[in-house]
Amino acid sequence: MSDRVAVVTGGSRGIGRETALTLARTGLFLVVASPEVENNAKVAEEIHAAGGAAMTLDLDVSSYDAVKEGFAKVIAEKGRIDVLVNNAGITRDGLAMRMKQADWDLVLKINLFGAFFAAQQALPGMVKARWGRIVNIASVVGQAGSPGQANYAASKAGLIGLTKALAQEVGSRGITVNAVAPGYVQTDMTAGLPEELKQKMLASIPLARLGVPADVANAVKFLVSDDAAYITGHVLSVNGGMYM
Repeated sequence: MSDRVAVVTGGSRGIGRETALTLARTGLFLVVASPEVENNAKVAEEIHAAGGAAMTLDLDVSSYDAVKEGFAKVIAEKGRIDVLVNNAGITRDGLAMRMKQADWDLVLKINLFGAFFAAQQALPGMVKARWGRIVNIASVVGQAGSPGQANYAASKAGLIGLTKALAQEVGSRGITVNAVAPGYVQTDMTAGLPEELKQKMLASIPLARLGVPADVANAVKFLVSDDAAYITGHVLSVNGGMYM
């Protein structure tokens, strides 16, 4: 797989960072893409230090033009994009009755529109090569819902629908499109949760622990590998059993 190129959006920290490091260990050339330029560079340095190969991309996935330009830059430099992991995501929680439109718009724009923009730019090359892997990072919240997260739940449920539609569109070209739906994973995004809520979450998880980024990264690693060549349109839950 050494000549294959993988783009990981939101690759600067958390699940994205771990996914980038994990995929680099399989021999993929990594494009660490996010607006966090300094953190992108740190992840790329870690990949290089471990003997891997990587470049960084300052990328705002909420902008169609930025995604188009960014992906064109990768293709100009590397000639191809074989693997796309749509991991970029944010939360702006609040009760639906009082949710600001700006918070609704931004979460949908980054989490859902951004994934579509990226897939649209990556797919033509994959279709031409008759090989490709797209993995969208959804969420248990997109499957089960969550109070105070109408925007996030809608964006992640939308990602699951997008995954299935794309899988049907491009399957005949040797391209698989799958989703990974993490449960509660220890990242910056969940670090700020109140202790009481964390304990309540733990009580709902049969495996009795929160996930770690490697749990999700390893699922992505499997789905982009040749071992998963006959899996497409699938939502792989990585949630410790909290939602079945």
